Amino acid sequence: MPNGGRRIQVQELHKYFGKNEVLKGIDLEVGNGEVIAVIGPSGSGKSTLLRCLNRLEDPTSGRVLVDGVDITAKDTDLDKIRQRIGMVFQHFNLFPHKTVLENVMLAPVELKKMTKAAARERGLELLRRVGMEEKADARPAQLSGGQKQRVAIARALAMDPEVMLFDEATSALDPEMVGEVLQVIRDLAAAGMTMVLVTHEMGFAREVGDRVVFMADGVVVEEGKPGDLFDNPQHQRTKDFLSRVL
Repeated sequence: MPNGGRRIQVQELHKYFGKNEVLKGIDLEVGNGEVIAVIGPSGSGKSTLLRCLNRLEDPTSGRVLVDGVDITAKDTDLDKIRQRIGMVFQHFNLFPHKTVLENVMLAPVELKKMTKAAARERGLELLRRVGMEEKADARPAQLSGGQKQRVAIARALAMDPEVMLFDEATSALDPEMVGEVLQVIRDLAAAGMTMVLVTHEMGFAREVGDRVVFMADGVVVEEGKPGDLFDNPQHQRTKDFLSRVL
């Protein structure tokens, strides 16, 4: 584990939707400062796993521990958990009637009881970090897809999370917009942010991931360092998937 610490432990995680078992006993550890790229075919359970990590979905059974605390326990304060674990979605989920800066300021003021002045200062700093400061007063409708996603990342960072989850953060973008969002994620990785990324960008998974996890049919089929998994996959299911996408 990087830096000697386990940040997230997933233990025997199962998730059913009705009779459909989507996660079939997932075990996974994420070290402090580690970047995990999760790849696999559609329907393999990748997004469901991510949503269980911050309790947007309740696991049917199994546990998720963050810094040793069982966040799947019944008495867990979900607001506190979601302050610690930021999430960026495929579709930006910005409030259309608010400006870019207001979108970034909202959660710190509402949930952290930050003053508006302090939230504004922090919001501008984060927009600067993702290259969007000049759009602070724009509305989401005036932005490109890549710009919206960079604002969504700034908004997640405004809660000072310890872990960031990215669910296909570039899949709704035009190809020329993808690079600017991936650069922001690269910068976060370089700064030591613990991250779990569900991505279909194989080159990016190889470049930025400390480990790559290949999921199929609700299980972790194989995991390893990017060079090992991409260049020398051990499992036939992994080989078949990579032969189609690389």
